[in-house]
Amino acid sequence: MAEPEIGVVGIPGKWSTEALADALEAATGFRLVIDMADVSAELDSGRLYYHGRDLTGLDALVVKKISREYSPHSLDRLEMLRQLERAGVRVFSRVERIIRLIDRLSCTLSLYNADIPMPQTRVTESLAAAVSAVEDFGSAVFKPLYSTKARGMTVIEADNGSEETQREIEAFQAANPVMYIQKKLQLPGKDLGMVFLGGEYLGAYARVGKSGAWNTTILSGGHYEGYEANDELVELATRAQAIFGLDFTTVDVAETEQGPVVFEVSAFGGFHGALKGIGIDVPTRYVSYILKELAA
Repeated sequence: MAEPEIGVVGIPGKWSTEALADALEAATGFRLVIDMADVSAELDSGRLYYHGRDLTGLDALVVKKISREYSPHSLDRLEMLRQLERAGVRVFSRVERIIRLIDRLSCTLSLYNADIPMPQTRVTESLAAAVSAVEDFGSAVFKPLYSTKARGMTVIEADNGSEETQREIEAFQAANPVMYIQKKLQLPGKDLGMVFLGGEYLGAYARVGKSGAWNTTILSGGHYEGYEANDELVELATRAQAIFGLDFTTVDVAETEQGPVVFEVSAFGGFHGALKGIGIDVPTRYVSYILKELAA
């Protein structure tokens, strides 16, 4: 029987996209990296085309990255992939499950509704309510609804004075009409990425922040380390990821004086942190999982 033809939606040239395509090619002999910017959907015929190739002829598709940066446009790209599911192409992870995680508010509400502990959060378009949130929290992180790796996030402190606080909020709201505001927590200089494949916990890595940086992202000078998560953390992250049912994901968790909290469940999950932090070759393991799912 012929090996399945499985495409990768991602960013051509980016390490994680190419690593996944490499692993698929090694296992099946087939390689196709798909940039959604060059995909067209024919709703009348039910076909989806990429550089002249009808993607509805694929056996499966893996979504590694839908766009370079999250935005409402990312949701449009995901909706186009419904054409494939309708045609019987298996998409990893299912489109509607990814969609629930692209918008930060949708992810947060799903976690809160499942009683997953999170930082105190307020969402508003009101300048007065945003000022009140900063005053109540003392220090608040303002986050765009669509972003990754702390892009566009800003910390606003109550002790700057009400006028300065209002100016900073107005500057943020100019680009983010709906403001997502979380209390800034005192973290131990790191947070955790907890890795899951098919709902199975694989391990955890720590993102250790650069001295003086308020966040731990690699973009802000942080680095990866291995981490041995205790049973409480594993149980919490397992509950959080189970809400969304992704084939592969990472759960961002932080330990605080009040106990562990979840920041988010990733729509796609990080390959690099798993490799650098705990030596897990996710692309190879993910491909093995996909092939078993297709054969089932």
